Order: sequence, then C-alpha cells, then structure tokens
Amino acid sequence: MIKLGNYNTLEILRHTSVGLFLGDTTGNDILLPNKYVPEDYEIGATIEVFCYLDYDERPVATNLEPAIVVGEFKLLQVVDVNEYGAFLDWGLEKHLLVPFSEQRNKMQERQWYIVHCYLDEKSNRLVASNKLNKFLSNDALTVRVREKVDLLISRQTDLGWEVIINNKHKGLVYFNEVFKRLNVGDITVGVIKTIRSDNKIDVSLQPLGTKLLEPAANKIFETLSENDGFLPLHDKSDPELIREKLQMSKKAFKKGIGVLYKARKIEIQENGIYIIA
Repeated sequence: MIKLGNYNTLEILRHTSVGLFLGDTTGNDILLPNKYVPEDYEIGATIEVFCYLDYDERPVATNLEPAIVVGEFKLLQVVDVNEYGAFLDWGLEKHLLVPFSEQRNKMQERQWYIVHCYLDEKSNRLVASNKLNKFLSNDALTVRVREKVDLLISRQTDLGWEVIINNKHKGLVYFNEVFKRLNVGDITVGVIKTIRSDNKIDVSLQPLGTKLLEPAANKIFETLSENDGFLPLHDKSDPELIREKLQMSKKAFKKGIGVLYKARKIEIQENGIYIIA
C-alpha cells in the first residue's frame, strides 16, 4: 500500500513521457514526474520517494523532502490565507492546507504555528491542524520515568514550557529547570522526570540524579577552554550569573567544579576558576 503523506520505497516499473511510474507490492502505482526523475535509474530497482496529492488531488511522488510527514508536529509558516483556509510552506510545490475548522484562532500570513499533519479520512486529503490537543493523549502512556524522549517545544505557560513528547504525549518543563534559551518549535531531547497520578508528565532537559555530574563538569571545562582557561565564577557567584554563562543551576555548577577539582583539572581562586595547565 502506498502511504500518502509519508516516505515510500517503491519499485521503478516503467518510463513514460510524463515520468516514471513506481509501484508497491500490492499492485498500486504512482507517478514520479520527469522533474524529479534521477539521472541514473534502472527499471526494476527501488527508490525512496515522498507521496502526496498534487494540485488536482491526484497521488504523486517526489524526491523533495517535506518539513513534516503524517503523524508529526512541526513549526511551519503560513504563506497564504484565502477562502479555504491557511496554507503552510512545507517544502513542496503544493502548500499544506489548514482548514478554518482546524485553526485554534484565525491564522495570519507570515506567522509561524505548531501544527499536526494528518490524512483526512473523509476527503482523503493531506491537511494540517493547530488544534494540537486533538492529536495528543496522556491516557495510555508509552513512556516511563527516566526514559530519554524526543521533545518539541510547543508553547509557553505560566509554569514553564509545554512540550510534545515523542509525537504522542504532552508534558511540561518548569521554568526553574530551564538553563538555556528555548523557543516555540525547538526540537530537543529530554528525560521523563515524573509521571503524576493524573498522567501529567514532568520533563527534564538535563540528565537526572548523578548523571548530571559528568555533563556539568564537561560543560564547565569546555567553557573554560573556550575562554582562555578562566571563568569569573565560584561557589559564591550569583545563580543568575552562572545560569547566563553556563546554562545550568548553581547546584549543578558546584557539583561540576567539585568533580573537576578532585580530578585536578581546575584551580579555584577568589576571582574565579582556572584550568590547571
């Protein structure tokens, strides 16, 4: 079966005046237009393509790489708004439609939005929605505490940054545990910190427990190396200054310099810390 809105590995069946026809193992075929046909190909060989619908809503293949595939959440820009809805730039010739019914608030041209791409079963069209909660659920969790997960920063709340976990669940990173600049649409990794009784998920952007020590020490040592072997920081430095310089908490900083000091890699003086040559 050829999956629309996703990558498919298909067999090259035949060449025609309009391009290559590609097929799957169940007898379905799809056109790869001439402009996307590679210079070297062989009938019977396989090729990976992205399949979607052209301007006439006909299935078509391309070797262009879209910014989003079915089932994903991504930050995309609106390039046009008309009577049908908003259209997003996703890297393909035909823009991705967000119908008005799938807009949380009316989308504006040139603005960026987190959206979910899906195949509408009624119309068999590829569309997007920024009503994200329709596509996220914490009812049946597929993650566990201390598991490393993929994150998409989705929005800022009063408590912290809301994140989409593994394209499935919703979680939160609290402001007091964020030690680097974040923006909506950022893709990063994190660790499941807590799963509450109501299945709400707290996420950490830092390794948990003792795993924090080595990365913190490495971060401090790398920053020292980039600053001629000196940083004007010590155990009495203001926490905000430490956060600004190193994107970590004062607690992590103190543990990190403790590791480096015991390893005889740094010297701690009144005005800061020095690499030991």
